[in-house]
Amino acid sequence: MRLIISEKEIAAKRIAQILSGDGVREEKIYGIPVHYINYRGMESAIMGLQGHVLKVDFPQEYSNWFKVDPVDLIDARIDKIPIHKKIVQALNKVADKTEEIIIATDYDREGELIGFDAWQIIEAKNKLSGIKRARFSAITETDINNAFSSPGKIDLNLAFAGRARQDIDLIWGAVLTRFISLASYQVKDKFLSVGRVQSPTLTLIVERELEIAAFAPEPYWVVNVKLSTDKGEEFEASHKKKRFLKKEDAEKAFAKIGGRATVKSVEEKIRNIAPPAPFNTTGLIVAANSIGFTAAKTINTAENLYMNGYISYPRTDNTVYSNTIDLKGLAKMLGGSEGLKEASAAVLAQDKIVASRGKKRSTDHPPIYATAVAAKGNLSDDEWKLYELIARRFLCTLLPAARVKSITASMDISGETFIANGSNVIDKNWIAHYPYYRQEDVFIPELRPGQELEITGKQLEDKETRPPSRYSQGRLVEKMEELGLGTKATRHSIIQSLITRGYVKGNPLIPSEKAVAVVKVLKKHAERISTPDMTSELESDMDGIVRGDETREEVVEKSKKMLKDVMVKLKKDRAEISQEIKKAVKEDLIAGKCIDEGCSGNLIVRTSRKTRKRFIGCSAYPQCTRTFSLPQSGLLLTTKDLCKHCGYPVVKIITKGRKPWELCINSDCPGKDEKYKNNRNKKQPQSSAD
Repeated sequence: MRLIISEKEIAAKRIAQILSGDGVREEKIYGIPVHYINYRGMESAIMGLQGHVLKVDFPQEYSNWFKVDPVDLIDARIDKIPIHKKIVQALNKVADKTEEIIIATDYDREGELIGFDAWQIIEAKNKLSGIKRARFSAITETDINNAFSSPGKIDLNLAFAGRARQDIDLIWGAVLTRFISLASYQVKDKFLSVGRVQSPTLTLIVERELEIAAFAPEPYWVVNVKLSTDKGEEFEASHKKKRFLKKEDAEKAFAKIGGRATVKSVEEKIRNIAPPAPFNTTGLIVAANSIGFTAAKTINTAENLYMNGYISYPRTDNTVYSNTIDLKGLAKMLGGSEGLKEASAAVLAQDKIVASRGKKRSTDHPPIYATAVAAKGNLSDDEWKLYELIARRFLCTLLPAARVKSITASMDISGETFIANGSNVIDKNWIAHYPYYRQEDVFIPELRPGQELEITGKQLEDKETRPPSRYSQGRLVEKMEELGLGTKATRHSIIQSLITRGYVKGNPLIPSEKAVAVVKVLKKHAERISTPDMTSELESDMDGIVRGDETREEVVEKSKKMLKDVMVKLKKDRAEISQEIKKAVKEDLIAGKCIDEGCSGNLIVRTSRKTRKRFIGCSAYPQCTRTFSLPQSGLLLTTKDLCKHCGYPVVKIITKGRKPWELCINSDCPGKDEKYKNNRNKKQPQSSAD
């Protein structure tokens, strides 16, 4: 029997349907669906996994945080432990009958490692002569049939690079997390996560926040006028000196403005706005972020579309289509999707189709593009939005550049020069079919040198320089790619981990006091952890494993040496680190000011000594006995926000596997459903909670 292993059940089912000549028979082994087909004269079983079958972990004797020195973990043995026991049982059950294995997981480091681990489980029971690898970038009939008609070999270097990442991330994460958490007495569900990629990423967010907080705005002044032709055509112009740094200079220029202006010169230029580059993973995350998708939501939704055959593989660095992709055929096909008929027709109307190209080119996977016609009714709202974005992007990469006429007019007003800038689209081309791009026309009438204009209004505006903006999730992914932090497959999960751990919130991302403290501690006592240099170096080393230049063992040992050097300084400064983090953690427990009249205390998240239940109480106890009940499960974060309905503090609850939700602590809040009204705030002695 031939065993085909895919990464997920949905992919296994689709592959079985595509490869089957006379139908599919399904049975369950230990509850795991297995699809049986006859393929090329041999009975073939297709089994979908649930991602990684095995995980890396330390032996049980290292599990007690209080008895094991974190440094001892650096050289501890690392075991591979089953994650999904029933899948392992099913693999063992079919192992005896297996004569040939074809790995059909995603073709990247993670996918290769997943396939390799599954192979190793089978090898333990049935040593086979070899293993084959089916590589594809889309789960379509053409791609799957081509991949299975000529399978290649598994890429062991790719798998070993994935294993090196697992080992390194386990060691760094466990050692640093345990040390920082124990030093600050933040253990169990309150532990402070620190990681090889996570920490320099968090540093970017915190440094931007500190930059914003330290920003000192500088005043400047702008002088504008409103002008009108003798035909009544109105437009605006600004003083040639865009910013006046001295108010008196701006006032002098403003005071000179009379009632007439004379056109000095008019310049017109035609410029092209090139079509967008094909989507790679980072480009997709950035574009999807602009329409309301978080990084994690983008990848998860794209994964669903890929598994169902609607788009190509969504984890890729490539921004250049290969010659093997039938661009014209795909454009014609997409004309059958809702709302894409006009864009498809525009592409097909060209004598020659020339695709745009991005700066990154790789051979593992093509850029992300739509591979099948989709009906809006067959997809969820999020899936449709993302599919339409990807399909439109693909079509627009095949259209000509837009043409825009830019006009710059210079006017003399009482000896002062004012400039008016206008633009209008001459040929929309790709812009007409890509609503995510904003190109606004700015009207300027036809002007000629020497023409007299009437001044219908003037304005002197006081303005201030503005601080840099916070990182959106899309912009942060771009920055991570630029600095070599993480990979196309992991960046979104790093950001999601920072959110889940309570280090950051929102989009744009805002760090908590705890996050600021952890970053300050790392920068002060172990700066190398907080910078991207070390992480980028290790990423480069893992690329070396893929190329065959380095071994997994060499790279892991190198990372251990780096970590040992870091820990020497951290252990020396443990007492100082403890004080700095504990102070910040206390700040994060403050939900807001007490709402009782005349009370100046803070409302603080506390835990009852008797019941071990958490609640919010006033810091002015026993003078103030105000308390609020809280949900007892999930990570609780204070937000410093006030409820728009009643003005009480709002907290955020993060539960694994569920969407974070915000909660007003006032049970009588008019914005709550009736089901919450039974939980009344009450004043009671706090002695039992202290």
